[in-house]
Amino acid sequence: MSALSNRINNLSESQTIKMAKLGRELAAKGVDIISLSFGEPDFHTPEHVKDAAKKAMDDNFTYYTPVAGYPDLRKAIVKKLKDENGLDYDASQIVVSTGAKQAIANAVLCLVNPGEEVIIPTPYWVSYSEVVKLAEGKSVFIDTTVESNFKITPEQLEAAITPKTKLFMFSSPCNPTGSVYSKEELAGLAEVFERNPHVYILSDEIYEHINFIGGHESIAQFAAIKDRVVIINGFSKAYAMTGWRIGYTASNSEIAAACDKMQGQITSGTCSITQRAGTAAYDGGLESVHHMRDEFKKRRGIVYDLLKEIDGLKVNLPDGAFYFFPNVTAFFGKSFGDRKINNADDLSLYLLEEGHVATVGGDSFGDPKSIRLSYAAAEDKLVEAMKRIKAALGKLQ
Repeated sequence: MSALSNRINNLSESQTIKMAKLGRELAAKGVDIISLSFGEPDFHTPEHVKDAAKKAMDDNFTYYTPVAGYPDLRKAIVKKLKDENGLDYDASQIVVSTGAKQAIANAVLCLVNPGEEVIIPTPYWVSYSEVVKLAEGKSVFIDTTVESNFKITPEQLEAAITPKTKLFMFSSPCNPTGSVYSKEELAGLAEVFERNPHVYILSDEIYEHINFIGGHESIAQFAAIKDRVVIINGFSKAYAMTGWRIGYTASNSEIAAACDKMQGQITSGTCSITQRAGTAAYDGGLESVHHMRDEFKKRRGIVYDLLKEIDGLKVNLPDGAFYFFPNVTAFFGKSFGDRKINNADDLSLYLLEEGHVATVGGDSFGDPKSIRLSYAAAEDKLVEAMKRIKAALGKLQ
């Protein structure tokens, strides 16, 4: 009999982390692996952000921090939400966490009771459904396709809502598809939520600045439902601060106080040095952010053109984030030597071991027909990776 709890035994391992681990293990054996598995910008953190962190250490910002974050950082977040998104919040409604992942976990654990339903459009970020498991809720999935640019309609949303629905979780720009909801599309969803006042909305906006079609649109802009929206955001993607581990929620005061309470029993306040860096990031403007966005857009074009040359892949042009999520069902049932491809996870493992390119199978994103690959890598690496993927897929018969 296992000594471990049912809670941990029922929890799935993060497939993005698993594939990155497998890639590192092969690399340690001398294999030249190109990793497209992690959602991590290859840019360095901007200099003014690093300088603020160094100064924080010199100024002895090395003590415990308030659970919800330093007041000046929370005020900087409030100013950002007002200036960039047109949203009004008070600093007391902001809770800073050790990454956006913890912010998501805080919100879900504070909102969802055992047996309550959480609607999640597929494909979705791998941790959404696993956090719902931890809350003992029930995930209800709305499937989308590459033909619909992986976006749901108001009619699909309305049909999925029941009296047991407590929460709707989504990201825009989306991980893993790069899909971006327009203001008009969000307005259609907001009308459904307005008719269903028992449903809360978790809006993951961590990729807001990696958007190639204009300004970011938040579902919190609709006054009738704003009080039920929990915004998730952070610094990892826009400011190339993945290792700093800093994210936050913006919500109504009751939810913010609950997240503060929850976090106070798990990690307490986020790293003091990281918080000083985060404040500097928001105070320093968007020049570095826009530079990285423009580079990502250029890489998107390169990878899109190369993916379209690969027979069997069905791919769309994503409007944001830095992922492609091609449909790979044309390769199911094919083989190379003794290896047979039964599903997307098989194909992802095959590309790692045969093509030496790390991707992630779509099953953990709620779509077993596709794989995710990140283009947050240098151009030469991306071109070589596409060459390897094309060669490896060409061997399948």
